[in-house]
Amino acid sequence: MTLSFTKMHGLGNDFVVIDTRHSHSVPSTDMIKHLCDRRLGIGCDQLVLLSAPTHDGADIFVRFFNPDGSEAGACGNASRCVALYLQDLSAPTLQTHAGLLSTSRQGDMITVNMGAPRLDWQEIPLNHACDTLNLPVQGITPHPAAACSMGNPHATLFHGTQDAETLGPILEHAPLFPERANIGFAEILSPTHMRLRVWERGAGLTPACGSGACAAVVNAARRGLTERACTVDVDGGTLHIDWRDDGTVWMTGPATRVFEGTLS
Repeated sequence: MTLSFTKMHGLGNDFVVIDTRHSHSVPSTDMIKHLCDRRLGIGCDQLVLLSAPTHDGADIFVRFFNPDGSEAGACGNASRCVALYLQDLSAPTLQTHAGLLSTSRQGDMITVNMGAPRLDWQEIPLNHACDTLNLPVQGITPHPAAACSMGNPHATLFHGTQDAETLGPILEHAPLFPERANIGFAEILSPTHMRLRVWERGAGLTPACGSGACAAVVNAARRGLTERACTVDVDGGTLHIDWRDDGTVWMTGPATRVFEGTLS
């Protein structure tokens, strides 16, 4: 089997994009793990699989796979990359397992409507009913996390970014999260500005996490720590997040095409 791919990144969060719309070559789970491996394959934070849409309102169907082979419902940085990949369309609509995502493009700056956050404990999901603004996760008191879903589960802590590498892998697997969780570590710099690092489930610490930035702003605004529109500094650069009055979360940031190749 021969696979053509495009390597892309959004603020250093890198992806292998495989377009199967005109090909019968679809990678297996084992091959996805191999392709994501930075020593044995191409190397990436996630593999993005494109196929023909099954929804009338969509231009393409997008699936996101972590390096461990597990599938994520959404990825903000990858969604921006897909919008850039579809060069013939100025505002493609992406079909994902998290719903339809509308996009727009100005040069290499891409805006994605990430949809409305899911705030109920069952929608995130959590293992049992609790206050989603003050999660009872052992080991993080007196700084409880807040949680929401942006198509994938996120928990955000607001006591700085210093514990991302140590607490991230522990909290990802906390019993409260039946599907594991992405863990954000935020430092509030002003009502419209924060610093964020995210430990992604199945991928580890990444230079940027678009859905994590959206979740962090939603959780911070719910806590009264920031306004609903906020600039988010991540290791790879800057994202602009706007939780609008209609409930949808809009993310703006760059996307970059790195190279193309063929693997057999």
